[in-house]
Amino acid sequence: MTAPAPVLPELHAPATWHLVDFISDLHLQAGDPATVDTWKHYLSSTPAQAVIILGDLFEVWVGDDAAAAPGFEQDCAGILAKAAERCEIHFMQGNRDFLLGPDFLEASRMRGLADPTVLAFAGSRWLLSHGDALCLDDVSYQQFRQVVRDPVWQSAMLARPLAERRAIARQIREHGNRASAGNPGDYADVDATAARGWLQSAGATTLIHGHTHRPGANDLPEPEGACASTGPTLRRVVLSDWDMRAKPPRAEVLRLSSAGLERIAIG
Repeated sequence: MTAPAPVLPELHAPATWHLVDFISDLHLQAGDPATVDTWKHYLSSTPAQAVIILGDLFEVWVGDDAAAAPGFEQDCAGILAKAAERCEIHFMQGNRDFLLGPDFLEASRMRGLADPTVLAFAGSRWLLSHGDALCLDDVSYQQFRQVVRDPVWQSAMLARPLAERRAIARQIREHGNRASAGNPGDYADVDATAARGWLQSAGATTLIHGHTHRPGANDLPEPEGACASTGPTLRRVVLSDWDMRAKPPRAEVLRLSSAGLERIAIG
């Protein structure tokens, strides 16, 4: 399976941006108030002029109408809208919240981002993605992803009653939790060759992504047998997931400035 280089929209940072924060895979849910509280405090205190959320902000999203009535989703919209008074907030869909749409973006005052997007900042180009589209070895997931990202499938799903959608989401989550009970190291990771192709199309040297829950930085070597490159080293930097119930708790921000990237522990 291949991941063809997509058409790449660009986000040009204004001159007023000096710090840009990246977060992903918070998997916010009502049953995890500790992580929600940490996220709320972070949004109210970050010095960044922009926060870019690279997917899976929520554990599950069944449609924007879930936030129409008082409850967890509406509370989150209020937290985001208040934070947006301090800084710009940009959101990219992940594999858990791909149904998050324009109504919630408007209510929360977030700005939607396509996956992938090129960020032009401080004279450099950074490629941003949730990362799931590049995990090519997970063939069953890629087939599932192709189905659920189809606008026809999404329209049919969103036409179902909200209670039914919540029930379907619970079933999917239970299945996913059973499937993820093994060693995370066994799961498919980002395909290096596909990531290199995306970076070359973007004119960027660094891919920033989440999804894999394997925080770190990795060089992307040339494929075996390829001619040695004389260009800059290509690499990917992976965001952490957030889970304040874990031992030890996990919550990290990747902060970009003119000096480069810095990983910051939160909480």
